[in-house]
Amino acid sequence: MPENRQMIIDSLPEDKLAESNYAMRTVPLPQAAEGEVLCRTLAVSIAAGTRAGLQGSASYAGAPRTGIVMNGTAVARVAKSMDDRFAEGDLVVCSAGWQDYSVHAADQVSAIDSADDPAHHLSVLGTNGLTAYFGLLDVGAPQPGETVAVSAAAGSVGHLVGQIARIKGCSVVGIAGTDEKCQRLVNQLGFDTAANYRSEDFRQDFKAACPKGIDVYFDNTGGDILGGALFRMNNGGRIVCCGVVSQYDTSNPASGPRGIPGLLVNKRLRMEGFLVFDFAERYQQARADLREWIKSGELIVLQDEFHGLEEAPRALVDLLAGGNIGTRIVRVSD
Repeated sequence: MPENRQMIIDSLPEDKLAESNYAMRTVPLPQAAEGEVLCRTLAVSIAAGTRAGLQGSASYAGAPRTGIVMNGTAVARVAKSMDDRFAEGDLVVCSAGWQDYSVHAADQVSAIDSADDPAHHLSVLGTNGLTAYFGLLDVGAPQPGETVAVSAAAGSVGHLVGQIARIKGCSVVGIAGTDEKCQRLVNQLGFDTAANYRSEDFRQDFKAACPKGIDVYFDNTGGDILGGALFRMNNGGRIVCCGVVSQYDTSNPASGPRGIPGLLVNKRLRMEGFLVFDFAERYQQARADLREWIKSGELIVLQDEFHGLEEAPRALVDLLAGGNIGTRIVRVSD
């Protein structure tokens, strides 16, 4: 009888996430009932935010649990359909998690347009791209000629944010963790400049990169980098709170940055968090814009890959250590 491999959360991390927090198990192949589809995972996205779901701290992912399949968005092929909306062989996006096969209600999976690169639905046409699009354009509201700074700028969301800001006529400053990443941001993606936050000279480099101050700061990290950006903000600036990767992989996150609320008041800053799901009714228009920018060559999508379901834990641990450039995915099957 066919079986299904699943990568489960075997234990919750006490501090930094380790590959040993996961275990592979084999269970019987799930069966699709009426109105459902059986999906075979082709590739799954690896996202830093899923680490937050393994903490006891507040997270929209809910309370952490062991013994369950690690969550993740996947591109999958329909292996069996019990619903007229899908046929065997169709490509879909679903919340499969880290496993070979999964069953979903037909209205919980999304068909992939045949003109799209399927992997783009795990990056630029999926949550990452939509987060970049709405977080920057709606929450940050940049205007042509303004300066936009982005932390974790070589990451899955950040590398798209910076390019969209450039498309909209802004000066773009990226913050990343290696000189190689900074060079790629400038030379490949068209950022105006970039600063390495691990450099001993980061404070001076960051100040020099923003001679006119910062109008929009897209924050993916929190922590000290956010604190440094606060002091560079112009009056009336906007801070887009998207993620706190500096706090995900630790049981003892650092306290918040200095300057809150004092600098918010004195500089009349707006600091706002958001979830991409808030904009669900406008996904179609966002994807249309993103597709057009990709087609025109204005938007470059960076992606790195691991191969094999068994590699998923290593892929996430390495990502949390800053090993990725762009969106990270794990190829599970052909």
